[in-house]
Amino acid sequence: MRRSSSSLNQMLAAFNSQVTENSVQAPPPPILGEEITHLIHSKHPLTEVTSPDLFTCAGCKEYGAGKRFACQQCDFQLHQFCANSAPLLMNHPLHAQHQLIFHPKPKQGGIMPWPRCDICGKSSKGFTYRCRACSFQMHPCCALLSTQINFPIHPHPLKLLPPSNTAGDMICGECKKLKRSGRMYRCTVCEYHLHAVCAKTLVNGLHDNGITAPEKPSVLGAAARLASQVVIEFIGGLIEGLGEGVGEVLVQNIARARCSRNRRIRE
Repeated sequence: MRRSSSSLNQMLAAFNSQVTENSVQAPPPPILGEEITHLIHSKHPLTEVTSPDLFTCAGCKEYGAGKRFACQQCDFQLHQFCANSAPLLMNHPLHAQHQLIFHPKPKQGGIMPWPRCDICGKSSKGFTYRCRACSFQMHPCCALLSTQINFPIHPHPLKLLPPSNTAGDMICGECKKLKRSGRMYRCTVCEYHLHAVCAKTLVNGLHDNGITAPEKPSVLGAAARLASQVVIEFIGGLIEGLGEGVGEVLVQNIARARCSRNRRIRE
């Protein structure tokens, strides 16, 4: 494959400059590998880079760290597995009954703004594997998971529970949260549980680089908060308006009573 020597030299020069400015806590130099041309970013070549910093994949729109394919002329970056996504998955352990077809764009329409991944429960905003026979879909990152995994911080194998067997009393051993969308793993020996969305850190590079994924704001949560505020303000204004009306009625009644009493006195 063709390698762009000027772009690689620019990256190494930028790193050397950073080392000179801060020689005490300089980050490790990026490791450069092969160069490819990808369909969704054909105007520039993409170089395989290994770097510990957090990034957002331009393909699946999910976080990543470590290995990736990055453009040296703009800010375009892809997970390594997204860049090498197979066009078709057959007999996948997470959906063995049907074939899964790769789609570069999400399926839109319906009530929800973005469809949900059936494994991690997060929105599918980019690269997706979808089933034509049913509504199943999942991220390329989730496709790297399986029905049984080994998590580095737990000594026993973890088995994926059925979608219907994710009771609300199962606390995730990684994020310590009780309820979260998506599937859940359970230890085959003890009562350790792990959300599938937390298990994704094993394959997207975050765990290996000691990074905790930042929580993205929920669109539905923000909409609910905005709707609640609008309702509260509307009710407050309505009560205030009613209060003013009641006050005016009381003043008018008091004035009428005084006039009636004065007439009786005169008579």
